[in-house]
This record gives sequence, C-alpha cells and structure tokens, in this order.
Amino acid sequence: MFASRGVDVPWLVRTAEIAPERVENPDERFTADEVSRLWELAVERSGDCTLGMDRALTLRHVNFDVVGYAMLSSPDLRSALQAFARYLALISDAATFQVVAADQDGAWLELGHTGNTRPVPRQRFAYGMLGMLTLSQWLTRRDVQPLAVEFKFPPPPERGAYAVAFGCPVAFDCHENRMLLAAADLQTALPSRNPGMLALHQQVMEERLARLGHANISYRVTSEIVRRLHRGEPRREQVAASLALADRTLQRRLHAENTSFQQLLDDARRELAGKYLADARYSLCEVADLLGFGDSSNFFRACRRWFGMPPGQYREQVALHPATA
Repeated sequence: MFASRGVDVPWLVRTAEIAPERVENPDERFTADEVSRLWELAVERSGDCTLGMDRALTLRHVNFDVVGYAMLSSPDLRSALQAFARYLALISDAATFQVVAADQDGAWLELGHTGNTRPVPRQRFAYGMLGMLTLSQWLTRRDVQPLAVEFKFPPPPERGAYAVAFGCPVAFDCHENRMLLAAADLQTALPSRNPGMLALHQQVMEERLARLGHANISYRVTSEIVRRLHRGEPRREQVAASLALADRTLQRRLHAENTSFQQLLDDARRELAGKYLADARYSLCEVADLLGFGDSSNFFRACRRWFGMPPGQYREQVALHPATA
C-alpha cells in the first residue's frame, strides 16, 4: 500500500532497521512498535497525513488469508465478524477486535492494539477501521455504510478527510476506536455462505491457533499478569488497559473462555511459586514479593491452599523429591 502511494519502501524498511529478508518471509511476524514505526516513517516520507485513508487501498491491499475464507463461508455478516474476532491472532499478535452490542439496534466494531511502547499513529487506526468497512462490503456484496465512527486520538488537522473516507459522522477523543454498523447490515446473509466449507476452515484455523499456543485472551492476560507481579498485585482494570480493552470487555471475554481474572492471577502465582520455591537462591520473603503479595501471611495461606503445606515445608519437600515438584 505504501509503495502504491509512491513511498520508497526499501528506504522505509532500512530506516526502520528491519532486515529485508524478514519482509520477504510470509511467516514472519513484526512487533507492534515495528509496524507503528513504518507508519510514522511512511507519513513523514510522503508528507501525506491522510496516507491510507482511501477505501480502494484497503480493498486492494488488506489480506486476511484463511480467516477471510472462513468469514466468506459464514451465514451472515455478524457471524463473519465474530469469526474474525475469534481468529484474529492468526493475523496479528498486536491487534484486538470485538463486536459489541450497541444500545440501539446494531453493534460497535471495536479495534485496538496491544504491545505498543510508542504511540500508535492515527493513520494506522484509520486504515485498520477502513479495512473493516471494506471487508464488510466485500463479504455482503452491498454498500454497507457505518452509522458512526469514533477514535480515541484528539481531532487531527485533517479531520474532514475522515468524514469523507467513512461517509458518516466521525468523533474524536472517545473511549474506544470503533465503528457502528446497523442491525440490518449485520443480519445480511452472505452470498458465499457455505456450512461445509465453514467447518473445514474452522478446523484449519483451530489447528493453527493450537500451534500458536497463545491465541486466546487468557494467555495474553496471564502474560501481562506475570510481567507485572513483581511490582505488586496487578489490578484487572490496569491489565485491561494494557490490552487496549475496557474492563467490562475483558471480563466478558474471559467469561467466554470459562475463566476469570482472579483465577488466572491465582494460577500464575501458583505456577511461579513452585518455580521460585524450588530455587534456594530466593528467600521466602523474596518469593512473596515476586508474587505480588504485600503481606507474607497471605502468601503462606495461598501456599497451604495450593500445596497443602506452608512454603518452607514445600521447599523442603522439593529438595528431597525434586522430580515430584
């Protein structure tokens, strides 16, 4: 897409310090910051602050691979978008997407990013949202038009270009990056719907998800919990924010995976406790701190619940029978 806009792509890749061979590898994955850096450089090089804000570009260049085939085989647009949310990890480790019921008829399509240590360029969000819109039009073979679009970033100088690109009111400084679609559009039966092909594509994608090993929200939450534990007990709303999700959304998605934030926190602590207690270099107080317990007595009670014994006794048992720990 950048090349079609006249951007010097070899310069772009070189300046972003990305090895050219990585770009040529179809199985390569790039970090959230690497992609954001490419957008920053492309906007700077082109001098076009509306780079990518053209529906024709997303229709031509966005590729959803096998996930797109599963969406084509879905019974209606809502089901297709829900499949996209379910299998998004096959496309990106950094993007988040969900279909959220609106107060009125219809639903919001919420788009976010995780894993960023640098600000995400607004052009990247606009391009992604336009991609979802043209995808909806491609799936339904009809002129799907959003009722509203909202972005989290402040109003940009080129705000008029957003209204032209989306063809609806666009608001800024909002809580989510999202687009509202009408119920009639979401209920549209897809011309390409095929239950047999859908089952086949779902099987392929489930196998890919299993190979990735970290596609579900539970894994991502657990990873964030582990990353934060040494600074104290993580709060659910903090983890949700780091994953670009609303707290209520995180709760709902964990519930869909038959778990909860508290359960994941407890499981993570239990697993780490076993590892730390097996390592004599850590004192019991240090283990409690590493697990985010502000009070050692809470750590002792947790060990009794996890292992049926206090931490010191568990450590002795591991020393005597390391293979059973």
